[in-house]
Amino acid sequence: MKLMMLAGGAMLLSISAQAEPFGVVPPRQPFVATLSNNTPLAFGMDAEQTARALGQPLQYVRGRPGNEIYLALRNIGGSGLIPYRHRLFLQFRHGRLAGWKEDYGENWMWE
Repeated sequence: MKLMMLAGGAMLLSISAQAEPFGVVPPRQPFVATLSNNTPLAFGMDAEQTARALGQPLQYVRGRPGNEIYLALRNIGGSGLIPYRHRLFLQFRHGRLAGWKEDYGENWMWE
């Protein structure tokens, strides 16, 4: 029993030694590290990488091969009665992601 208490005390001491001291301000992170970016997109991705990053398939909208516009319907929940989806349009040039635009659209229910 004493051996278990000794081991537990040693473990607590090692954990407290790793923690930051009280009153010390943690180091400041760069601004871009604090952004809440839930769409991890980057210029230059191909369509397959983009679909994998968004976690959903892309739907072809229009354009010639290599210069297409795709659509990703992002389901972000909503109330229990009406699902709420954002449309994310993705522009590809020469097979690489060149830009994107989120279109909130208008709610047809209130027109």
